[in-house]
Amino acid sequence: MGVHMYLLDGLLVDTGQSNMARYALAFLEGKTIHRIVLTHHHEDHSGNAALISARHRAPVLGHPVAVEKMRARAPICPYQHLMWGRSAPCTVIPYPETIQTERFELTPIHTPGHSRDHTVYLEKNRGWLFSGDLFLGEQIKYFRKDEVMIDQINSLKRVMGLDFDTLFCAHRPAWKKGKEKIGKKLLFLEELHGRVEALHQKGMNVRGITQALKSSSDRVERWFTLGNVSFEHMVRSSLNGLRSLE
Repeated sequence: MGVHMYLLDGLLVDTGQSNMARYALAFLEGKTIHRIVLTHHHEDHSGNAALISARHRAPVLGHPVAVEKMRARAPICPYQHLMWGRSAPCTVIPYPETIQTERFELTPIHTPGHSRDHTVYLEKNRGWLFSGDLFLGEQIKYFRKDEVMIDQINSLKRVMGLDFDTLFCAHRPAWKKGKEKIGKKLLFLEELHGRVEALHQKGMNVRGITQALKSSSDRVERWFTLGNVSFEHMVRSSLNGLRSLE
């Protein structure tokens, strides 16, 4: 999975994973970095924040939850070490209502679900959305254990109310029709949530619903992540959302 970071007018959006630090530093060699903003604290987004911040004397901005997450990094799973590496502790400052550069103005918009601190950044004058991991794909196959279905659906709905076309996704950018892609993911999650609800009303449990709805095997993902990533987590999160309404 490729990881993107974006630089505009000395403002760096995300920092890539620490396992690829030499490539990130090479990309930034000779460039001026005034500030760094994080979409969220996950290792493939914050992995080089401390290093780049120190080298360029640039403050790091993020959601208040990211302030706590980055202050003293919690233990991570073995697969996270292998794929991305660990993020060093880093001082993060809560972002302001708008982030101004010489030519651009970014508005942070809190979009929890993938993580509690997840934030997208809208450049409304250009129709750009720096979306972190809000998108990832139109039809995703699994969740991390801590992802929240209802929060993701609500965040996608919120973003659909914005005016943008270019989707600066951290993994799958879309230079055109980005809002359309967000809409397709929203529809997919809403339909999945509805199917989970229908099967739950028939008396099926998490395991039964998972087997009924799973379209492909996630055995490798479950094994590699020691159970931290699976389709069953999508089902369980969806059910938790239903129970919260009961």
